[in-house]
Amino acid sequence: MERSGDTGVWRLRATAAQRDRRQPPPQDDGDRGAGGKKRGGRRPLLPLPEARGAPLVLLYLLGLRALAQVSHRQLLSRPPAAAGPRDFSAARARGYLDNITAIGPRTVGSPENEVLAVNYLLEQIRGIERESTDAHRISVDIQRPTGSFSIDFLGGFTSYYANITNVVVKLEPRNGAEHAVLSNCHFDSVPNTPGASDDAVSCAVMLEILNTLSKSSESLQHAVIFLFNGAEENILQASHGFITQHEWAKSIRAFINLEAAGVGGKELVFQTGPENPWLVHAYVVAAKHPFASVVAQEIFQSGIIPADTDFRIYRDFGNVPGIDLAFIENGYIYHTEYDTSDRILTDSIQRAGDNILAVLKYLATSEKLAKSFEYRHGNVVFFDILGLFVLAYPARVGTIMNYITAAIAVFYLSKKVLQPKPRAVHNLKKLFAAFSLTLTSWVCTLVAVLMVAVFVSIIGRALSWYTHFYVSVSLYGTAAAAKLILVHMLAKKFFYKNMNEQYLGDVFFDASLMIWSIALAVMTQMGLCSAFICTLWVAFPLLTKLMIHKEFSQKGATIQFIVMYMLGMFVPYLYMLYLSWTVFEMFTPVMGRSGSEIPPDMVLAGFIVIFTMILSSYFINFIYLVKSTKTTLITLSTVFVVTLILVCSGIFFPYTSDAANPKPKRVFLQHTSRRFHDIDGNVVKSDSGIWINGFDYNGISHITPHVPEINDTIRTPCEEQAPFCGLPWILPVHFMFRKNWYLPAPEISPRSPIQFKLLSKELMPRNSVRLSFEVSGPSHMSLYVRPRTGSALSRWSLGDGMPVASLGGDYFVFYSRGLHAAPWLFWVELTAPEKHSDGIVSLAIAAHYFFGEDQKSPQLYTLLERFPNWTFSSGWSCTYDLFVF
Repeated sequence: MERSGDTGVWRLRATAAQRDRRQPPPQDDGDRGAGGKKRGGRRPLLPLPEARGAPLVLLYLLGLRALAQVSHRQLLSRPPAAAGPRDFSAARARGYLDNITAIGPRTVGSPENEVLAVNYLLEQIRGIERESTDAHRISVDIQRPTGSFSIDFLGGFTSYYANITNVVVKLEPRNGAEHAVLSNCHFDSVPNTPGASDDAVSCAVMLEILNTLSKSSESLQHAVIFLFNGAEENILQASHGFITQHEWAKSIRAFINLEAAGVGGKELVFQTGPENPWLVHAYVVAAKHPFASVVAQEIFQSGIIPADTDFRIYRDFGNVPGIDLAFIENGYIYHTEYDTSDRILTDSIQRAGDNILAVLKYLATSEKLAKSFEYRHGNVVFFDILGLFVLAYPARVGTIMNYITAAIAVFYLSKKVLQPKPRAVHNLKKLFAAFSLTLTSWVCTLVAVLMVAVFVSIIGRALSWYTHFYVSVSLYGTAAAAKLILVHMLAKKFFYKNMNEQYLGDVFFDASLMIWSIALAVMTQMGLCSAFICTLWVAFPLLTKLMIHKEFSQKGATIQFIVMYMLGMFVPYLYMLYLSWTVFEMFTPVMGRSGSEIPPDMVLAGFIVIFTMILSSYFINFIYLVKSTKTTLITLSTVFVVTLILVCSGIFFPYTSDAANPKPKRVFLQHTSRRFHDIDGNVVKSDSGIWINGFDYNGISHITPHVPEINDTIRTPCEEQAPFCGLPWILPVHFMFRKNWYLPAPEISPRSPIQFKLLSKELMPRNSVRLSFEVSGPSHMSLYVRPRTGSALSRWSLGDGMPVASLGGDYFVFYSRGLHAAPWLFWVELTAPEKHSDGIVSLAIAAHYFFGEDQKSPQLYTLLERFPNWTFSSGWSCTYDLFVF
């Protein structure tokens, strides 16, 4: 080895092969000759000073991030044009919205939902009918279905509904129509919330669309059916009643479902089909302000987000294809008291109305609607470009494009590795070393950042970023970037000591290209339409590399290199930042209602690391091109350490009651009276208390200072002998909320108590026993069934007759009714051993009082008033009775 006195850098001696100027220099191992200069006819890029490189990369990413954010906001910042007689009027739609939400919470079974909301809708529909033109005929029907079905949502359960309400309107040509397109919204809301975004605004939009279409002198080719369903929040019951029982359902060939997972903003197309690519084409052609993503579709259908929509019911029980849209902005106040009409921008209403009206008109005049079965086959890759237009193409075309792109990348890499042939093995080793090091750096980064997230969760500082999202970037984003740089800086110093910077940059670019090519092939093989993202990350970088190779083959211009490189990467980086906004807009608020078992910091940190790895994949080579990364590493580390200290100090409180932008903590409280009976009907145990569930990972730790008696000494014990731990779950979400609290309180005595009767016990063939029951009670009840040891639940009168077990093995039935429903009659059939002195089944029933005089006891009122104003505390009363038969 020799030392250069000018630079003070140790360099390996040049080998004989490297001294041979006839050897093509770009294909060697990158070692330097005497003086540190690369041999050969091509002049290498000068090492890039960190003072220029790092700020340029940072400004580039920040600029793209700002552009992506502007693209999300652009359409909402434009004032709507004045509506003409044939145009959608957001002003009229807002009037409908204000009047619906003024009714108050519209819980299924309440007078507000079953009478006031229905009467208002009928009043508006009749007014629209009076002003419609002679080109149309309007028919109105009030449906009150009763039915039952099983669903694999939330681990699996069975639903039973009785006398719930649907308001159905059919707009058709004067001479009638054989086929129809359905537009669906729901006017009911969850208890204790006005439900402006979920889903009153959609019903307001549909009323205005009905008004607009009915006043048009142009006749439609097909009918448009508007379903204002009155029981969606009861896990999709009203849509099931309509699609399986209403006579008009047989004519429906496609549907548009209007939903919400947030309050206002842009409505996202997040589900289409199944198959039926012509529906996506209809949206692409007709929608004026498109916002759609097949990535959102595959994320939602994976089950990661604990939610579902009427789309599932129409797809699974009606075999009808459709389009699912939802508002996704500001999910922090979704299903809370803050979901009021004044928080929904008029521009959002106008935008949604323009889109849905245009798509409905297109479908109602399309020849394909009548023959939709002929266009059924094939999935579609679709995504919008900054909200300006949508790219959509058949998935089979995407598969061909993906494989061709991957093949071209493999050909490019093979050609580089194999030239010159004598050094092919050597080049291959260098490429795989860079490939392995890149993957190793990603794994190390993920592990390190998740360790930070675990530490933050353990010390009780989870969700510190919930109100201040920038905290998550400053904490986990800087940690991820710093860890990536550190791994590669150490590799450059010790493993790639004294090697040429340009050569190393070249090798690591090729390693990233190789990773993306493999990801592209794997995702395509899995049938994921989202593989188009990998295509962007292979095609554009490869074109950029070929362009730069040609442009700079005889130059040593570092700034020009950066500019050309960044311009070439513009498309994939801009789209990824645009997509990341959508992902974080959807997922960050969900972390505040994802239950007590999932550490939200680990989830968000994981997302940030993934996006950091993606965004850094083609900038890793810059670490090897710059002279040093010490300043950048120190800066990132400093930001991380300072943020971590501030987070540990508790300065970033997770929740806020800010009037303009509230981000509350969700807490559910149920004043519960429980009675446990033995096989003879005697009460062997009873208690009463206020059962408390915090909807996020923090539980009640932030509430205890304000309400000291709510603390970890009153954690709820599990009654092992009872189904679902002997607790009155309204839905089978016990696996999400294993940490809850039970504060002793006086017994409640509802004015309308539940009546539960065993009507008969029959011996059936094959050693089976059928138990028949009659139940009457409030509008919402939960039935829990657990066969005793040796017994098995074989059949029942619910759903399709085959019992569906929930997670844990117990059986859950969700019951709801409208007004004046008959008593609930059902039977269960069990196989049992000959000797069953201790009974064959434990059966419990919980009654939930969501409205009216029985909803809140004085003790519950008093406790709710003591909760801090940054909480959304929803409370009701309930009873729980366990029987053994």
